[in-house]
Amino acid sequence: MSIRGLYVIIDPDACGGRDPVDVARQALAGGASIIQWRDKRREKGVQLADARALGKLCKEYGALYIVNDHVDLALAVAADGVHVGQGDLPADVVRGLVPDSFVIGASTNNVDEARAAEVAGASYIAVGSMFPTASKEPERTRAATPERLREVKAVVDVPVVGIGGIDASTISEVLAAGADAVAVISAVCGAEDPKAAAEALVAAFN
Repeated sequence: MSIRGLYVIIDPDACGGRDPVDVARQALAGGASIIQWRDKRREKGVQLADARALGKLCKEYGALYIVNDHVDLALAVAADGVHVGQGDLPADVVRGLVPDSFVIGASTNNVDEARAAEVAGASYIAVGSMFPTASKEPERTRAATPERLREVKAVVDVPVVGIGGIDASTISEVLAAGADAVAVISAVCGAEDPKAAAEALVAAFN
């Protein structure tokens, strides 16, 4: 399954009190091709029902389904893959725990981290934060730029995903830098109409 197009990260805390599964449904109806489940607050057992529901939705829409951080949760809900950060299990360790077809995404901030993640077995590289964002903890957010993404794209052979503060006004700049996919949280989860917001972002790819 290709890493391309609109990549929507569903975080319950970013959904304005709405059902995150319904927000995901609207994002998929709007054209999202990848959905990531990301819940930094609740215990995994509490997340399980929502994580399973998102997996079923993604199958209905033919979208790729990724779980953030937790390899065990990703396997438990039969996700297509897992996304890990610099402080999570490294990609080479994850690769030894999952089926060969499993997608492994890795968060990076620069060329050195991107190269290391690719060598370790990452299926795609995320580069961020492209722009200032309130969707991630300040202590875990490192500034990058579209130019940084361009540098990473030039040295890796796996798809590259731009992430961090991207919305309809900035997505074209990230795509012009070479991003294969663009990941957003608040631009869709926090939108009054998530379906329309997803449609506007998808239009930038065309």
